[in-house]
Amino acid sequence: MTRMAPFEDDELAQPPRVLLVDDDEVNLLLTSIALRERGFSIRECASGELALREMGGSDWMPDVVVLDAVMPGLDGFETCEEIRTLPGFESVPVLMLTGLDDEASITRAYEVGATDFFVKCNQWSLLAGRLRYLLRASRTRHELERSKSKLARAQDLARMGSFDWRRDGSYRVAFSTEGLRVLGMGPGDNPSLRNIIRMMSREDQFGFIRLLRNVLDHGTVLCCDVEVTLSDGRARMLHIEAEPEFNELASIIGYTGILQDVTDRRLAEDKIQQLANFDVLTGLPNRRQLFWRSERAIEHAKRLGHSMALIQVGLDRFKVINENLGHTAGDELLIEAARRIRGCVRHSEQVLDGGMFESPLHRGHRTLEAVGRLGADEFVVLLPEIRSAEEAHDVARKVLEKLREPMMAGGQECFITASAGIACFPSDGASVADLLRNADVAMDMAKSQGRNSTMLYDQQLASKGRVRLDLDTALHKAMERNELVLYYQPKIDVRTSQMVGAEALMRWMRDGKLVPPGDFIPLAETTGLITDMSLWAIREAARQVRAWKEQHSLDITVAVNMPSRLFERTDLVEVILQILQEEQVAPHLIELEITETGLMKDLQGVVPSLHKLNAVGIEISIDDFGTGYSSLAYLTSLPISELKIDRSFVRDLGSTPQSSAVTSAIIALARALGLRVIAEGVEQVAQMEVLYNLGCQVCQGFLFARPMPATEISEWLRDQDVRPLPRIETDFAGLPELTPSGPKVS
Repeated sequence: MTRMAPFEDDELAQPPRVLLVDDDEVNLLLTSIALRERGFSIRECASGELALREMGGSDWMPDVVVLDAVMPGLDGFETCEEIRTLPGFESVPVLMLTGLDDEASITRAYEVGATDFFVKCNQWSLLAGRLRYLLRASRTRHELERSKSKLARAQDLARMGSFDWRRDGSYRVAFSTEGLRVLGMGPGDNPSLRNIIRMMSREDQFGFIRLLRNVLDHGTVLCCDVEVTLSDGRARMLHIEAEPEFNELASIIGYTGILQDVTDRRLAEDKIQQLANFDVLTGLPNRRQLFWRSERAIEHAKRLGHSMALIQVGLDRFKVINENLGHTAGDELLIEAARRIRGCVRHSEQVLDGGMFESPLHRGHRTLEAVGRLGADEFVVLLPEIRSAEEAHDVARKVLEKLREPMMAGGQECFITASAGIACFPSDGASVADLLRNADVAMDMAKSQGRNSTMLYDQQLASKGRVRLDLDTALHKAMERNELVLYYQPKIDVRTSQMVGAEALMRWMRDGKLVPPGDFIPLAETTGLITDMSLWAIREAARQVRAWKEQHSLDITVAVNMPSRLFERTDLVEVILQILQEEQVAPHLIELEITETGLMKDLQGVVPSLHKLNAVGIEISIDDFGTGYSSLAYLTSLPISELKIDRSFVRDLGSTPQSSAVTSAIIALARALGLRVIAEGVEQVAQMEVLYNLGCQVCQGFLFARPMPATEISEWLRDQDVRPLPRIETDFAGLPELTPSGPKVS
């Protein structure tokens, strides 16, 4: 007998295991030999009892069982029936070998759980083929069951189920087990479409029925979210999607789809929307939501030709409450103030968007009237439809009267007042930004005139103070809006034409235009903002120093102007060092410039900080030197590294001998004290030549470069045209001869 090739199957790494049960020893032996030759692994049992003992008492698991139908004791039918009761053998393929060819035996074989039957014969190849077929079918069934189990598990995790609806005149919907679970039902439930609709609210029922009719009439896809109340009383949001099925005549015969419980997702989305659009403390619309509502109100006012107004309300002296009673009491006061303001505005109970399951209602536009929180202690009232400015004025007065009533904060009764500014569309502005700005100006005017009052925006009355008020308000928000920028003016060594440093000059980019420093620096000093602005400038300069070093290998020092009031901070040195450590910049690369006038205002208070800064490697430069009219004795005791000649002396160089004399004295004094000297405001070649002859080798001014953004510095360096500088005679001994070329004159 020719030995057959091993059993070939890509999905089976081991020969298939066969349990062969037959009481005929000869037939058992022949069948076993034939199957082994065809690649099967065989175990033999001579009776049904031995087969059950083999399967129940060992770890060996057959891939297929071959049973002789007729055996003494337990016959094949009874053995098969027992096998099906054994754990793990419910779906093992069982092939019944029988010599009986009657239909009753075949039927009984299937009834007891046999997978297939095979008539006894010597056709071993047919038997092996039938076994291979059973194994493949079993493997396919197992894969399908695993896939079905995985799908069911995935749907269960996703809280999703499927359904099927036939358009046969009935309202029965066939749901999967997972679909029934989504509906809060069990496998024994059989809900109809009417049952599902009754789980919805009365309002949603009519809308859902209209949607179903429209979908059926047009044969479109069904996709919607509905709220249902489960049998246990829980409200859930379900997402339903279904696609139509068509017959050969292109007629709809039903729909197949899925339903998913999306309650948690909707809750999360609502929470995100709440955080994005509403103030956490008061629950009022925040600035973003307020802008959106105001824009809608303006659009509506334009279409219908009526007016609208914004009222900005600022609490007076709110800082006193925070400082004396604490921030918790301040929060309580803000919450109460918000509640009172809302109570003064029509429809204010509708300022919050609808809840998770609230059906959209068609409300009038006046429901946009709302109160929003603009800032820490500032609120805005939106009146989208007013007959006149006086109507807005009445609302503002009502708000102020309500706020004057005593409040409880931190367990203590307190009184607050407020000031309100009113701006109306279209008379006071055509956009939300214009209206808010003008309402802010009007509120500031009310505060400046004694507080606890309302003020209508008036362009004529506000024309004188408008620019300063506007500038003051905008400057307070310039840093949070990232409107401050640093420009850099190079310092040039005229001997080598190389940039040896730069001065960082603060600029304010407001609405795309640069505000002159003379307009906002004094204002910042008056309001105290200059302190935070200066620390910001140090951080930005440090970042730029690091960027130049990393990108262009420029190892230069950047000077930052420091106001004298900044030295009032007791932790100034620690704050600056922390900034430099965070930005990973060496202290010697940042130079601090303080004017001589500012230095002399509080010399005793500034000196300790200067010594500490110098001790850690930060150099100090005296700006505008020569204009302070002060004693020069302090120069010998202060840790100064550089003197800067004021531009007023440089401007007259070459034209008045007095300027040359003062400049010469400053340079000589610096050289005697071992200090560097630099001239600022150099705009002409003649000024540069005089300065060089007097011994000043580093210059700064429009002759070399104007202040420019950091991004333009690299381009400026590449575009420099190196030209020879004429030989200039000098009387200073030891001063090197000017051999390199001078910088480009621009």
